Amino acid sequence: MYEFFDRTADLGIHVETARLEDLYAEAAEALFAVICDEPETIKPRESRRYQITGVDRALVLFDWLRTALLAFETEGWLLHHADVTIGDEGLTVAAWGEPFDPDRHPLCHEVKAITYHGLRVEHEGNGWVGEVIVDI
Repeated sequence: MYEFFDRTADLGIHVETARLEDLYAEAAEALFAVICDEPETIKPRESRRYQITGVDRALVLFDWLRTALLAFETEGWLLHHADVTIGDEGLTVAAWGEPFDPDRHPLCHEVKAITYHGLRVEHEGNGWVGEVIVDI
C-alpha cells in the first residue's frame, strides 16, 4: 500500500508492505502514479532488468527510484510494475512497462528529482515502512 503526503514544492511517498522486496516495487509504482495521472493506462508491454548495488536500504531505494525516473526522462519509459529480488549486493529488478504515449498517458506532475530529505526504509512491527520525497 502506498499513499502521498504534501510538502511545499515536493510530494512525499509513504509505503508500507509486509516484505522488503515489495516496498521497493510499490515505491516505484507510486513514483509513476505521481508522473502519470492515470497509471492504470500503463501496460506491461516491455521488460527491463536493473541491478542496483548497495547495502544501505534507504540509499538503495533512492538509487532504484532515480534509475526508474532516469528511464522516463531519457527514454520516455513508464513503469507498470516491478519484481524485486534482494541479494547480498543490492537489488535485482525485473520491470515491466511501456513507452510514453501522450494520447494514452496523461501526465500529472513533473518529477524533477528524488531527494534524500526524509528518506527512510525501516522494519516496523510485522512489515516495512519507507518514505521518500520527490521534488516536483
